[in-house]
Amino acid sequence: MAKKPRLSFWQIWNMSFGFLGIQFGFALQNANASRILQTFGAEVEHLSWFWLVAPITGMIVQPIIGYFSDRTWNRFGRRRPYFLLGAFLTSAALILMPNAPALAGYIAPMFIGGGLLMIMDASINISMEPFRALVADKLPPEQHTLGFSMQTLLIGIGAVVGSWLPYILGNFMGFSTEAEEAGLVPQNVTWSFYFGAAVLITSIIWTVSTTKEYPPEFYDEEEDKSEVKQKFKIPPTMWQLLLVQFFSWFALFSMWVYTTPAIAQHYFGTTDPNSAGYQDAGNWVGILFGIYNGVSAMIALLLPKVAKVIGRKPTHALALTLGGLSFLSFAIISDHQLLWIPMIGVGIAWGSILAMPYAMLATSIPAKQMGMFMGLFNMSITIPQIINGIFSGLILKYFFDGDPINALYMAGVLMILGAGSTFFVRDRVNL
Repeated sequence: MAKKPRLSFWQIWNMSFGFLGIQFGFALQNANASRILQTFGAEVEHLSWFWLVAPITGMIVQPIIGYFSDRTWNRFGRRRPYFLLGAFLTSAALILMPNAPALAGYIAPMFIGGGLLMIMDASINISMEPFRALVADKLPPEQHTLGFSMQTLLIGIGAVVGSWLPYILGNFMGFSTEAEEAGLVPQNVTWSFYFGAAVLITSIIWTVSTTKEYPPEFYDEEEDKSEVKQKFKIPPTMWQLLLVQFFSWFALFSMWVYTTPAIAQHYFGTTDPNSAGYQDAGNWVGILFGIYNGVSAMIALLLPKVAKVIGRKPTHALALTLGGLSFLSFAIISDHQLLWIPMIGVGIAWGSILAMPYAMLATSIPAKQMGMFMGLFNMSITIPQIINGIFSGLILKYFFDGDPINALYMAGVLMILGAGSTFFVRDRVNL
């Protein structure tokens, strides 16, 4: 394989810019899917089952997309055709999801909403996986950490706006924050999803139009075929990262599913998803999610500098520890307006989760199979979410007395366990 040239800051920015739109849509889903599904009639202990569709579709879609994107080449390139396909499908799902009641005939809106959640996540994964592979395709090893950190920066920017948008539309732009009738989604949430669809399409088109990909022969120029044959086995670094990823993503899934009902119950005094107080809690969760994503964006370009001084493993372990302690701090915070404080630690952990494991992994993967291995690595994200989705509702019901705040405490403990397991990973390059 020919030596890859170093890229400038703005070249890396352009090739990653589509992630801003992807995460804009993903943030809208994360911050609002639980309350939308509860509005449609889902019970709190069943929420994790609806959320199962996201990791299941990701586990199926990402390896397939990775495999085929490694073997694709047309006038749009290698990865870029999948960016566009995923963008159009995700945008359609974003527009349809808050309108599920209008689509209901003989099927309950919550099942239509669950189906659209599945379509949305599958479509996001069609675009997301090739973006991970593109960093490794385009950048030399010494820029991998910077490349994945740049993605984290843009993910954070998109997620902040996506998370805050329902609150902004409802409190500053005159959109109604209350549904016209029970079972319908408030106007501010619905229009947030519409804006999300537009931002996603626009940002993907920007990346596709400003970024060129290396042709297939570029990877053949200095490739040793005997070496390629040996590299088909899963690298040890990937195996070693599995435990770290399991603890991290089990915790994150708990946060996405249970933060809204937990805050509504403990800080707004309601468990009724059709009440004004519950909608206020949902809007506040959007603000909190925006804060942790904003923190991840701010520290994204700091992570490579810290990793260069203390190493990528200690950097990741420190970040996960801060995230775990932040979840546990919910136990001592009595005012919902102070919940922005733990979101700082969660944001540091999230920023590292989005960058450090991929940076450690990328140097271990054969260049010509980058998409396939990145897709397989996605199972380290989806499997813990699937296990969580199957069992966390039962844990909530039978061990936590139906109180969702305990799921957040559990997330804190798991984050700290993930920090400890980071030290068992062998990092080939310390940059």
